[in-house]
Amino acid sequence: QAQVEESGGGSVQAGGSLRLSCVASGLPFGFSMYAMAWFRQIPGKEREFVARISNGGRTTEYANSVRGRFIVSRDNAKNTGYLEMNSLKPEDTARYYCAVDRYYRSDPYDHWGQGTQVTVSS
Repeated sequence: QAQVEESGGGSVQAGGSLRLSCVASGLPFGFSMYAMAWFRQIPGKEREFVARISNGGRTTEYANSVRGRFIVSRDNAKNTGYLEMNSLKPEDTARYYCAVDRYYRSDPYDHWGQGTQVTVSS
């Protein structure tokens, strides 16, 4: 059974940094065959795309709101993906979710974690 688990969330002041991790296990074809994406959601609002990375790590894509501040990466040998968040702003406060799917542009992605909370104070 596929499992996706995020970690690394927390509270930080504006301008600070956090690195989120996402460990995926039990995937039918192995982590290296899956694209990975990050999303975020604030209670009462729709889920928002943040970033994604192709299965081999060569292709990445970012939401306009985070481009230049966030970096998505992965280490297939560790079945782990990362979201490095820099120059954080209060509007980045949300619950962040990791998801994986065989196809880079799937909507929605197949396998999701439970999320990790990020709170940025001004």
